[in-house]
Amino acid sequence: MVKPLRLIVAVLLLIGGFWLWWQAGGSLSGPVTGNGVPATEAVIGAPRTTGRDEPLRPLPAPPQLNEEKVALGRLLFHDKRLSRDNSLGCVGCHDLARGGVDGLPRSIGVGGAVGGINAPSVLSAAYNFRQFWDGRAGTLEEQAGGPVTNPIEMASTWPEVLAKLGADPYLRKTFERLYAEGLSPASVVSAIADFERSLPRPSRFDRWLAGDDSAISGEELAGYRVFKRHGCVACHQGVNVGGNLYQRFGIMENYFAGKKDDNPADLGRFNVTKREEDRHLFKVPSLRNVALTAPYFHDASAATLEEAVTVMGRYQLGLDLPRQDVTLIVAFLHSLSSEATP
Repeated sequence: MVKPLRLIVAVLLLIGGFWLWWQAGGSLSGPVTGNGVPATEAVIGAPRTTGRDEPLRPLPAPPQLNEEKVALGRLLFHDKRLSRDNSLGCVGCHDLARGGVDGLPRSIGVGGAVGGINAPSVLSAAYNFRQFWDGRAGTLEEQAGGPVTNPIEMASTWPEVLAKLGADPYLRKTFERLYAEGLSPASVVSAIADFERSLPRPSRFDRWLAGDDSAISGEELAGYRVFKRHGCVACHQGVNVGGNLYQRFGIMENYFAGKKDDNPADLGRFNVTKREEDRHLFKVPSLRNVALTAPYFHDASAATLEEAVTVMGRYQLGLDLPRQDVTLIVAFLHSLSSEATP
């Protein structure tokens, strides 16, 4: 009865996952991300003309972006003048060389302020259907603007930021040349968002999806099969291996049982909607580059990828995953790391 029960659970999770995605505004036609990425690419995956028929989809061709705006966005992403005391840039919490995160349980803001949640990776954010763990931002532009004025992050104001950037002749002239409105809050976050859209890079697994049998090892392929067999693809599928729906943390068992209910970050989507049914509901994170982004989960409670997989098995699938299965899944997850750094 064990295997049929696991199959039933996996099917139910798959149905439930797609129902949640549909409730979140998913569609098979027309844009849903607000990030300039068509729904058929961001949510379901790139249109497949060649390659393997899998629930995971390879990264689509890079979007056509204005290279000058991308370059400007890269400068701003690293510019500490976005913060009140000129001590912190976007890269401070989203180090591109470390999987797009800072490796800390909680990011450190201006003046040593400690954030309330584990910073998510920025490397594949362009293919998320919403931004932040609770989905409060619908676009990359909204996400890019949030930390600037957040008192525990950059703690600045837009007048302060614009005054500092405007005093830089090169930046001022560049904004005037590239944007009709010149230097403004909208043009600043637009440039940063375009830079973030340029970040996704394919992995070895993308090459395997395209038909290259030599791209991943036998152990990694076995891990992918275990990943599918246990139903992990119910929430982690598509071009972003996740990032396209909300899901409750603790489907099969209450993850928050016994925890103090004093951390607003634990409430997830509830903080946005104030609906009781959204308590502990989170945007499913992308698993691209996940081998680089420890610690894991919104609360950084899993220090290693092995621990994270074990926790997912217990609370999301109702399974006490065998050690060998955990090892194989972790091997597969390593194949999702980008082969090049942006």
